[in-house]
Amino acid sequence: MPERSFIVNGRQVTVDIDDDVRMLWVLRDVLGVTGPKYGCGINVCKACTSHINGRAFNPCSVPVSKIKPDDEITTIEGLGQPDNLHPMQKAWLEHDVAQCGYCQPGQIMAAVDLVKKVHAEGREVTDADIDTQMRNVCRCGTYYRIRQAIKDGAKQMQGS
Repeated sequence: MPERSFIVNGRQVTVDIDDDVRMLWVLRDVLGVTGPKYGCGINVCKACTSHINGRAFNPCSVPVSKIKPDDEITTIEGLGQPDNLHPMQKAWLEHDVAQCGYCQPGQIMAAVDLVKKVHAEGREVTDADIDTQMRNVCRCGTYYRIRQAIKDGAKQMQGS
């Protein structure tokens, strides 16, 4: 099997795995990074949403062969630390978003990406942005609280 190296949550890693194995399984089963969740395996539910080089991606749909040595993958574990949460994580807690919690890591990672894109355009996040760009499925239906947390998290992310 070929060796693949890349960066996960700020740490250089090397795995010896078949090229067609999806990154979600590399993260979860090989590296023990369990924040990204398996939901569908076909890039639909977005429970596995993480970041690659600062942008959202869904590791369930990306084979390890597509990851380059200088690619930086960030999962929910790398977004913030318990004593230093990311503003979006803080907003999630303040709005008591999670019910079952299964989709929440992917929701938060997608929300951070959305806010970064909108702020790069020099504007504030709108309901239309959330409606058209947040495609993560929440089986518990906490969409109203997700919307509020995204807006509050976005305010705290200003300038970051």
